[in-house]
Amino acid sequence: MARSALSRDEVLDAAAALVREHGPAALTMRRLAAELGTAVTSIYWHVGNRESLLDALVARTVADLGAIRPHGATPAERMVSVARSLRRALRERPHLVAMVHERGLTERMFLPAQRALVHEAHAAGLRGAAAARSVRALQFQVVGYVLVERNRERAPAQSPAEEELWRGEDAEADGPLARALAAPIDTEQLFVDSVRALVDGLLAGAAGGTGDGDVGRGPYSL
Repeated sequence: MARSALSRDEVLDAAAALVREHGPAALTMRRLAAELGTAVTSIYWHVGNRESLLDALVARTVADLGAIRPHGATPAERMVSVARSLRRALRERPHLVAMVHERGLTERMFLPAQRALVHEAHAAGLRGAAAARSVRALQFQVVGYVLVERNRERAPAQSPAEEELWRGEDAEADGPLARALAAPIDTEQLFVDSVRALVDGLLAGAAGGTGDGDVGRGPYSL
Protein backbone atom coordinates (compact mmCIF):
# COMPACT_ATOMS: atom_id res chain seq x y z
CA MET A 1 0.00 0.00 0.00
CA ALA A 2 1.30 3.44 -0.88
CA ARG A 3 2.00 5.87 1.91
CA SER A 4 -0.69 8.48 2.44
CA ALA A 5 1.63 11.22 3.73
CA LEU A 6 5.10 12.09 2.50
CA SER A 7 7.20 15.24 2.83
CA ARG A 8 9.65 16.77 0.38
CA ASP A 9 12.43 16.38 2.95
CA GLU A 10 11.74 12.65 3.23
CA VAL A 11 11.98 12.31 -0.54
CA LEU A 12 15.28 14.20 -0.60
CA ASP A 13 16.64 12.18 2.33
CA ALA A 14 15.87 8.90 0.57
CA ALA A 15 17.25 10.15 -2.75
CA ALA A 16 20.46 11.36 -1.10
CA ALA A 17 20.87 7.98 0.62
CA LEU A 18 20.56 6.18 -2.72
CA VAL A 19 23.11 8.46 -4.38
CA ARG A 20 25.55 8.18 -1.47
CA GLU A 21 25.45 4.39 -1.53
CA HIS A 22 25.10 3.59 -5.22
CA GLY A 23 25.82 6.76 -7.21
CA PRO A 24 23.54 8.99 -9.31
CA ALA A 25 22.86 6.28 -11.91
CA ALA A 26 20.98 4.26 -9.28
CA LEU A 27 18.55 7.10 -8.64
CA THR A 28 15.41 6.45 -10.66
CA MET A 29 11.97 7.71 -9.77
CA ARG A 30 10.63 4.16 -9.70
CA ARG A 31 13.36 2.92 -7.37
CA LEU A 32 12.96 5.95 -5.12
CA ALA A 33 9.21 5.38 -4.92
CA ALA A 34 9.82 1.75 -3.99
CA GLU A 35 12.27 2.78 -1.26
CA LEU A 36 9.68 5.14 0.19
CA GLY A 37 6.72 2.80 -0.26
CA THR A 38 4.76 5.31 -2.30
CA ALA A 39 3.60 5.89 -5.86
CA VAL A 40 5.85 7.39 -8.52
CA THR A 41 3.30 10.15 -9.01
CA SER A 42 3.80 11.18 -5.39
CA ILE A 43 7.53 11.61 -5.99
CA TYR A 44 6.84 13.82 -9.01
CA TRP A 45 4.39 15.89 -7.00
CA HIS A 46 6.98 16.62 -4.31
CA VAL A 47 10.13 17.18 -6.37
CA GLY A 48 9.20 17.36 -10.04
CA ASN A 49 11.09 15.27 -12.59
CA ARG A 50 14.43 13.54 -12.10
CA GLU A 51 16.48 16.55 -13.19
CA SER A 52 14.62 18.74 -10.71
CA LEU A 53 15.32 16.15 -8.04
CA LEU A 54 19.04 16.14 -8.85
CA ASP A 55 19.07 19.95 -8.76
CA ALA A 56 17.45 19.82 -5.31
CA LEU A 57 20.07 17.35 -4.08
CA VAL A 58 22.84 19.60 -5.37
CA ALA A 59 21.31 22.62 -3.63
CA ARG A 60 21.03 20.65 -0.40
CA THR A 61 24.66 19.50 -0.64
CA VAL A 62 25.81 23.10 -1.10
CA ALA A 63 23.73 24.09 1.93
CA ASP A 64 25.11 21.21 4.01
CA LEU A 65 28.69 22.36 3.46
CA GLY A 66 27.57 25.83 4.42
CA ALA A 67 26.76 24.49 7.90
CA ILE A 68 30.45 24.00 8.78
CA ARG A 69 31.25 25.97 11.94
CA PRO A 70 34.72 26.42 13.49
CA HIS A 71 35.41 25.51 17.09
CA GLY A 72 38.43 25.77 19.35
CA ALA A 73 40.10 28.24 21.69
CA THR A 74 42.52 29.80 19.18
CA PRO A 75 42.43 30.78 15.49
CA ALA A 76 44.80 27.91 14.72
CA GLU A 77 42.55 25.36 16.45
CA ARG A 78 39.52 26.75 14.68
CA MET A 79 41.22 26.61 11.29
CA VAL A 80 42.12 22.97 11.89
CA SER A 81 38.53 22.28 12.92
CA VAL A 82 37.20 23.77 9.67
CA ALA A 83 39.59 21.60 7.67
CA ARG A 84 38.53 18.48 9.57
CA SER A 85 34.83 19.25 9.13
CA LEU A 86 35.30 19.94 5.42
CA ARG A 87 37.18 16.68 4.90
CA ARG A 88 34.48 14.76 6.74
CA ALA A 89 31.71 16.40 4.71
CA LEU A 90 33.43 15.62 1.41
CA ARG A 91 34.12 12.01 2.37
CA GLU A 92 30.54 11.43 3.49
CA ARG A 93 29.01 12.47 0.16
CA PRO A 94 31.47 11.92 -2.74
CA HIS A 95 28.80 11.26 -5.36
CA LEU A 96 26.80 14.32 -4.31
CA VAL A 97 29.93 16.50 -4.35
CA ALA A 98 30.69 15.22 -7.85
CA MET A 99 27.20 16.29 -8.92
CA VAL A 100 27.83 19.75 -7.50
CA HIS A 101 31.06 19.95 -9.47
CA GLU A 102 29.39 18.82 -12.69
CA ARG A 103 26.88 21.67 -12.35
CA GLY A 104 29.63 24.26 -11.96
CA LEU A 105 28.85 25.04 -8.32
CA THR A 106 32.08 23.88 -6.70
CA GLU A 107 33.24 27.40 -5.87
CA ARG A 108 29.86 28.22 -4.35
CA MET A 109 29.94 25.04 -2.27
CA PHE A 110 33.34 25.86 -0.77
CA LEU A 111 32.59 29.53 -0.13
CA PRO A 112 31.25 29.16 3.44
CA ALA A 113 34.34 27.21 4.54
CA GLN A 114 36.54 29.82 2.84
CA ARG A 115 34.75 32.59 4.69
CA ALA A 116 35.21 30.80 8.00
CA LEU A 117 38.92 30.43 7.26
CA VAL A 118 39.20 34.10 6.27
CA HIS A 119 37.70 35.09 9.62
CA GLU A 120 40.19 32.94 11.52
CA ALA A 121 43.12 34.13 9.40
CA HIS A 122 42.19 37.71 10.27
CA ALA A 123 41.84 36.77 13.93
CA ALA A 124 45.37 35.36 13.79
CA GLY A 125 46.72 38.61 12.36
CA LEU A 126 47.02 37.69 8.68
CA ARG A 127 45.85 40.16 6.06
CA GLY A 128 45.82 40.50 2.29
CA ALA A 129 47.77 38.01 0.22
CA ALA A 130 49.04 36.17 3.30
CA ALA A 131 45.48 35.55 4.49
CA ALA A 132 44.42 34.45 0.98
CA ARG A 133 47.33 31.99 0.80
CA SER A 134 46.32 30.45 4.12
CA VAL A 135 42.74 29.92 2.93
CA ARG A 136 43.77 28.40 -0.37
CA ALA A 137 46.56 26.27 1.08
CA LEU A 138 44.15 24.69 3.55
CA GLN A 139 41.52 24.07 0.90
CA PHE A 140 44.01 22.45 -1.45
CA GLN A 141 45.27 20.34 1.45
CA VAL A 142 41.77 19.09 2.29
CA VAL A 143 40.68 18.39 -1.28
CA GLY A 144 44.00 16.79 -2.23
CA TYR A 145 43.98 14.60 0.84
CA VAL A 146 40.43 13.39 0.16
CA LEU A 147 41.34 12.55 -3.43
CA VAL A 148 44.39 10.54 -2.28
CA GLU A 149 42.25 8.70 0.29
CA ARG A 150 39.61 7.80 -2.28
CA ASN A 151 42.23 6.64 -4.80
CA ARG A 152 43.85 4.42 -2.19
CA GLU A 153 40.48 2.96 -1.18
CA ARG A 154 39.54 2.17 -4.77
CA ALA A 155 42.94 0.87 -5.83
CA PRO A 156 43.35 -2.86 -6.52
CA ALA A 157 45.19 -5.00 -3.99
CA GLN A 158 48.87 -4.18 -4.14
CA SER A 159 51.52 -6.85 -4.66
CA PRO A 160 53.91 -6.54 -3.04
CA ALA A 161 52.08 -4.76 -0.24
CA GLU A 162 53.62 -1.98 1.82
CA GLU A 163 54.54 -4.31 4.65
CA GLU A 164 56.54 -6.39 2.18
CA LEU A 165 58.28 -3.41 0.60
CA TRP A 166 59.72 -1.87 3.72
CA ARG A 167 62.59 -3.70 5.35
CA GLY A 168 65.32 -2.38 7.60
CA GLU A 169 67.83 -1.97 4.79
CA ASP A 170 65.33 -0.04 2.66
CA ALA A 171 64.83 2.46 5.48
CA GLU A 172 68.53 3.25 5.95
CA ALA A 173 68.79 0.81 8.85
CA ASP A 174 66.02 2.66 10.72
CA GLY A 175 64.00 -0.28 12.04
CA PRO A 176 61.27 1.79 13.77
CA LEU A 177 60.80 3.79 10.56
CA ALA A 178 60.47 0.63 8.49
CA ARG A 179 57.91 -0.81 10.89
CA ALA A 180 55.94 2.43 10.94
CA LEU A 181 55.85 2.66 7.14
CA ALA A 182 54.75 -0.98 6.91
CA ALA A 183 51.91 -0.46 9.40
CA PRO A 184 48.36 0.51 8.35
CA ILE A 185 47.90 4.25 7.92
CA ASP A 186 45.85 6.13 10.50
CA THR A 187 44.42 8.52 7.91
CA GLU A 188 42.60 10.69 10.44
CA GLN A 189 45.68 11.26 12.58
CA LEU A 190 47.87 11.82 9.53
CA PHE A 191 45.41 14.41 8.25
CA VAL A 192 45.31 16.24 11.59
CA ASP A 193 49.10 16.20 11.86
CA SER A 194 49.55 17.57 8.35
CA VAL A 195 46.92 20.29 8.75
CA ARG A 196 48.29 21.39 12.11
CA ALA A 197 51.79 21.64 10.66
CA LEU A 198 50.45 23.60 7.69
CA VAL A 199 48.49 25.99 9.92
CA ASP A 200 51.47 26.50 12.23
CA GLY A 201 53.63 27.38 9.24
CA LEU A 202 51.04 29.71 7.73
CA LEU A 203 50.51 31.57 10.98
CA ALA A 204 54.19 31.73 11.92
CA GLY A 205 54.57 34.96 9.99
CA ALA A 206 51.26 36.45 11.14
CA ALA A 207 52.95 39.50 12.66
CA GLY A 208 54.25 40.51 9.24
CA GLY A 209 51.48 38.97 7.19
CA THR A 210 49.83 42.17 6.04
CA GLY A 211 50.75 42.01 2.37
CA ASP A 212 48.04 42.84 -0.14
CA GLY A 213 49.73 41.77 -3.35
CA ASP A 214 47.84 40.23 -6.22
CA VAL A 215 46.83 36.62 -5.75
CA GLY A 216 45.63 34.71 -8.80
CA ARG A 217 42.43 32.76 -8.59
CA GLY A 218 42.77 29.01 -8.52
CA PRO A 219 40.28 26.19 -9.05
CA TYR A 220 39.02 24.24 -6.04
CA SER A 221 37.27 21.17 -7.35
CA LEU A 222 37.05 17.48 -6.71
